[in-house]
Amino acid sequence: MASFDFGPVEFYLVELADDRPADSVISALDDLVSAGTVRVLDFLIVTVSEDGEQATSVEAESATLAAPGLIGEEDVADFADELEPGRSAAIVALELVWARTLAERVSAAGAQVLRVERIPAPVVNALFDEFEDAE
Repeated sequence: MASFDFGPVEFYLVELADDRPADSVISALDDLVSAGTVRVLDFLIVTVSEDGEQATSVEAESATLAAPGLIGEEDVADFADELEPGRSAAIVALELVWARTLAERVSAAGAQVLRVERIPAPVVNALFDEFEDAE
């Protein structure tokens, strides 16, 4: 059977209200790591200059990173294009630890995942709210 060191990885770009993530967000992420649900591979804070010409990034200080440097300069540039001038965001690479066994078994069966789509939680919740209101 195939054995994977890593499960699937997702990159998140989260625009920040300030220049750093809120303590409650860091706490929630810590809870997921402690539960073995995810592993934080890399975590950067990126800021776009007021004129929108330059993006700077720094590794998050509070996170224990399993693969610092995974998020490269090209990734930072691509993600920074999503930000308004003068704004900051967190770029987080999360390994979905819970999905590693599924990935191993899919591979061992000679199959492969061809596509995964994620629907953001606010969209899902809005759709269900509309559905309940229609009933």
